[in-house]
Amino acid sequence: MSSNETIVLKPTPWFLLRALVMLLMFGVFSALFYIDGSTGYRKKNEAFYLHKAFQTANGEFSKMNSSGSLTAREWKEFAAKQEVAVPEDRSLLPTTTTLPMPWPEILHDFERMKSLQWNILWREYTKERGLNSSPPEEPYSARKIGEQWIVFWICLVLTLLALFFLLRTMRRNISADGESITHQGGKRVLFRDLKTLDLRKWDTKGLAFIDFDGASGKGRLRIDGLTYGGFKKENGEPAEALMRRIREHFSGEIIEYSTISSPESSKPESEPSS
Repeated sequence: MSSNETIVLKPTPWFLLRALVMLLMFGVFSALFYIDGSTGYRKKNEAFYLHKAFQTANGEFSKMNSSGSLTAREWKEFAAKQEVAVPEDRSLLPTTTTLPMPWPEILHDFERMKSLQWNILWREYTKERGLNSSPPEEPYSARKIGEQWIVFWICLVLTLLALFFLLRTMRRNISADGESITHQGGKRVLFRDLKTLDLRKWDTKGLAFIDFDGASGKGRLRIDGLTYGGFKKENGEPAEALMRRIREHFSGEIIEYSTISSPESSKPESEPSS
């Protein structure tokens, strides 16, 4: 490669895949916690109190029919007056819940109640209503529901941050021509202004830090070879090509760990294959 030919390091597939996985992970978590906080836990509470009503109805029927003289009319009149016992805090139930909540119609059926197999009636009822037939052991409190909202907002912020960094990184690159290096943030620094090249993390993490001072201003550049360019041999090790270009034009202080290992063993590990 000519010393004047521009080297351009674009985001590696490894980094983009990792960022996408994080975005999807936090996005899924956000959706799950949103569902639990908005409707999920409330529906589970509804199932809990309805389940209790089926148990209560079974007990009442058994008691009233202990002598075998209970009639269908008597049971229907009794069941029609009953209500599902729910908490005073109505926010613990779905907003669509009609209160007071009467016993489900299936519990008014004398013939079906005679078998005292309320669990069978419960499964039929939940199947028709689309409810979970296995209610929680205890109802969810307002605090538990509030916790879902807190975690939802945390996951949402993380999702937006992951999306921001993914989109920002996709639009960036690091480049170097015969006179300067342009950082991913858009800062162009002349090679003659480079003062210190810190390579202590280059062999292990693919990170290098460059201090500059001069006509280009004063500051520090962070070169992340695993995020930009990469070290895949089949691609010509773009990050190493950039570092060679920098060192060709660098006359300042180089900081690196002394090593007696072979050149092959001192190179940073290649990023995982995408």
